[in-house]
Amino acid sequence: MNIDKFKQQHLAILAAIDDLRRLARGGVAAQAQAIAEQIIAMSGLIKLHLAVEQRYLYPAAQACGVASVAQLGRQYENEMHGIAGAYLDFAGRWNTPVRLAAEPEAFRSEANTVLHALFQRMRREDHDLYPAIESLA
Repeated sequence: MNIDKFKQQHLAILAAIDDLRRLARGGVAAQAQAIAEQIIAMSGLIKLHLAVEQRYLYPAAQACGVASVAQLGRQYENEMHGIAGAYLDFAGRWNTPVRLAAEPEAFRSEANTVLHALFQRMRREDHDLYPAIESLA
């Protein structure tokens, strides 16, 4: 399985997170419209990535015939449900400028928690799961 597309998607998601952070540094209330638009755009990237992992990556890892890689595939798939749910809840809550402007500190707090978890997860995939799958080739 070619992992390069997954890695490219991670880079695009990380760039979107960086853009969101840059906007938030300009003031959540002042940048509320742009932040809401960024969250919506970023959600599209993340949903696509999750769908591709769910449809192709995890099943391939689990069916590869190498027990350690299959176990990693199951573990990562199971963990992703909680992380994905937390992100989707976050995105649904903060994709409107009115709410962002009204609760900038709540947004910052939740963004830090949810986006850090997402970042850590992608980092683990890049360092553990993807190399394990690439080693099968």
